[in-house]
Amino acid sequence: MNKFLLVLYSLFCFGISTAQDTLVNQEPPKVNTIKYSEADIYVDSDTIKNQTFQKNFKKKYSDSDFVYERKAPEKNWWDHFKEWLASLFRRMFTFKDPQASLNFVAVLLKVIAVLIIIFVIYLIVKALINREGQWVFGKDAKQKTIHYSDIEKNIHLLDFEKLIKESILAGEKRIAIRYYYLWLLKIMARNRYIEWDIEKTNSDYLYELKKPAHKEEFTYLSYLYNYIWYGEFEIDEAAFIKAENQFKKSLKTFSHE
Repeated sequence: MNKFLLVLYSLFCFGISTAQDTLVNQEPPKVNTIKYSEADIYVDSDTIKNQTFQKNFKKKYSDSDFVYERKAPEKNWWDHFKEWLASLFRRMFTFKDPQASLNFVAVLLKVIAVLIIIFVIYLIVKALINREGQWVFGKDAKQKTIHYSDIEKNIHLLDFEKLIKESILAGEKRIAIRYYYLWLLKIMARNRYIEWDIEKTNSDYLYELKKPAHKEEFTYLSYLYNYIWYGEFEIDEAAFIKAENQFKKSLKTFSHE
């Protein structure tokens, strides 16, 4: 068996050596030389045109269709505040996910903003009505304010009882109610219920009153005065007598106590 394998190995080695000798003695194939003439050269005779870009060509590619990389916008302090507020509400209430709490915070902030705007408008209108002594949109209000400004400055020197009688005889019931109200302020200031100041409002005087009964009475009289005078509503005889009786009653109250 060993002899047989030895014979096979000898034949294999002999075949390899014979193949190597054949490759070494074999010459490489010859390559034919290719020659080109001038006629074979192609001359490009086409006219070359210079192409230029339009100045605003980038604008055509600036819309969202040409944006291939979406980057999340950077968060500012307002975004961080809303996230903090949303996390606070998530701990207090039950939300399905963080986005639900963020939506709730967004709605809540919008409602608060609207309420603040309404409150500021209310304060401005109230200040204009109380300080200017007129309705902002009242007709001929400026003329009335100029006409009666001297009366307000000198209420302690005026005879309101005489002025009221003259107004009633002239048929000017609204002016009579105004005189009644200024007369009431004069009596209240004289008896130390309030401190008179032409810049003060009805609310300022109401705050200075101590007794609840006085506050209630003055609140009602201020309502009558504002409704009749600033509202520019003409009143009939019955309504005037009712308001006049209430003012007379209050004048006695603040004169004798």
